[in-house]
Parts: sequence; structure tokens; C-alpha cells
Amino acid sequence: MFSRRHAFGLATAALLAASPALAQQKMVFKASDVHPEGYPTVTAVESLGTKLEKATAGRLSVQMYASMQLGGEKEAIEQAQIGAIAIARVSVGALGPVVNDLNVLNLPFLFRDTKHAQTVLDGAIGQELLDAVTNHPTAGIIGLAWMDAGSRSMYDTKRPIKSIEDLKGLKVRVMGNPMFVEMMNALGGNGVAMGYDQVFTALQTGVVDGAENNPPSFVFDNHFQVAKYYTLTEHLIVPEMVVFSKRVWNTLSKEDQALLLKFGKEAQAEERGLWNIYQQTALDKMKAAGIIIEPIADKKPFQDAVKPVWDKYGPKFAEMIKRIQAVQ
Repeated sequence: MFSRRHAFGLATAALLAASPALAQQKMVFKASDVHPEGYPTVTAVESLGTKLEKATAGRLSVQMYASMQLGGEKEAIEQAQIGAIAIARVSVGALGPVVNDLNVLNLPFLFRDTKHAQTVLDGAIGQELLDAVTNHPTAGIIGLAWMDAGSRSMYDTKRPIKSIEDLKGLKVRVMGNPMFVEMMNALGGNGVAMGYDQVFTALQTGVVDGAENNPPSFVFDNHFQVAKYYTLTEHLIVPEMVVFSKRVWNTLSKEDQALLLKFGKEAQAEERGLWNIYQQTALDKMKAAGIIIEPIADKKPFQDAVKPVWDKYGPKFAEMIKRIQAVQ
């Protein structure tokens, strides 16, 4: 899908086009997203590109590669790091191994609900974590904006998960972050780390029995065609981030950087509105398709089960956790 040689060629071309001597020349920023056209994150980044093009009289623009055309989220981060692409929309789950400070957001049941998560990310804590990405000595990316991704729940091909006992022995795909593998194992399942681009086939062929994600991803990436049981565990509220290649960023004028930050913030707000509509549409489609949606009245057994994950990863984030929990 994406060879190193191709990456080097793209990186060289991107850097040549963006050299300070040619700063006034036209630049097209490549953007990557694993989700399809029309998905809230894709639409919001495309909107950022439209505003950028207008503000610079066509000098700067964005070309979106949706639907995993440039690979999964791990590949998108790597391509942004070398300057092969300028913009990547990636989950904090995939960014955690790159910028450890973000792993606080990957703790299961950290947020009370999505409203709580939004308030935290819109405030000082959200800005600090964007800055942690930007100022990271080796990450090679700029934290541009947050994207809402709702809450993640379990879905599977085998049986409805009415209680934690029903998870036992199920092979469940999680994002490529050790925290999520350990979380799934603590819940009694068998956590399998896997790129998002492989999930549909893995569900179809029985390589995994289930996965976990928000309703729009479940529906609009067609996982609902093979997995018929969706359980509202809401165990994770993992935000997403729009990041920008530091290699490309450093070739831009302060004015162009300021425009990107401004339109990034606007994309953050726009995506949230789109997300609310999209989520409702996804839930309606699930019901129409006969998906069995299981609410979980008592989440305490699930919360108690992930205590080992908190014991292992929580202490280093103790101060930040306290601040997050104090946000009303």
C-alpha cells in the first residue's frame, strides 16, 4: 500500500515544494484519514482546506486521501513524521505510543461521559496536551486540533454481551497500544492489536470475534455487516487529533502557521456538530439493520475489572487524572 521508496520520494517532493526560498509557491498539503468521504473528521479537515485556500488566494490547499488510501493510522503518523504527508487525523490511541503524555486519555472509564471529555479538551488541559505533542523532542508532529469520536463500545459476531462474563474468551481487536490489549485481557477477553484497515476482513474470517469502536465507525466502515451484536459498554472515550508534519510546518511563515492553528480550532468545533448528527444516523441504521444493541445498566463490574490497568498506568498521571476528574 505504501513503500518506503514511495515515502522518500513524496517526502523529498514535499520538502522541495515547501523550501523557504519557494515559500510563495503553491503548496498542496496531503491529508490522510482512515474513514470514508463524508465522515465528520474527513469533512472537517476538507473544510479547513477550503478556508486555507480562500485565505491564501489559492497558494495553500489541502488534498484529502480518505478511506485508508495512504494506510492505517500508524502509517499516517510515520508519513507525517518524515514529511511525506502534511496532515494526519489519528486517534489518541495510536498516538499514545509516540507521545506518552497522551496515554492518560487512554485509561478506561476516565471520563464520566462525552460531555465531560469535551469540556476537558476545550479547556487548559486540552491545550496542554496539544502542546505536549508539538513540543515533544522526537515525535516530529504538531498538535493542531481535537476531533470528537464519541465513546467506544464492544461489538462481536458470536453473542450479545449482557454481562462481563459474556466477554470471556472472545478475541477482540483493539488499537495498537499495550494499554488496550491489557484492558481487554483484564475484562476477560483476548486483546488482539491490529491496524484499523484489517478489522473488517478479520471479523469476516474469524481471525477476531469482535472489536470495539463508536457507532459511526461500526456502521460506515461496514463492520455491522458481519458483527450483529453491539454492547454499550462505553469503556473508552478516546479523542482524536489532527496533527501536522513538523518538517513541513517549519518551512511555513508565521502567518501561515497562525492560519492553520485558527482553522484547526474552527474544524474542531465544526466536526463536533457533524459528529452528533452522524452518530444518530449510525444508531438509526443499526436498528434498521437488526443489530442487537445491548445497554449495560451496571458498569461497575467492568470498571472494577480494569483496576490492574489503572494500577499500572495511572500513578504516573496521578496529578493530571485529579485535574481531569475535577472538571465539571
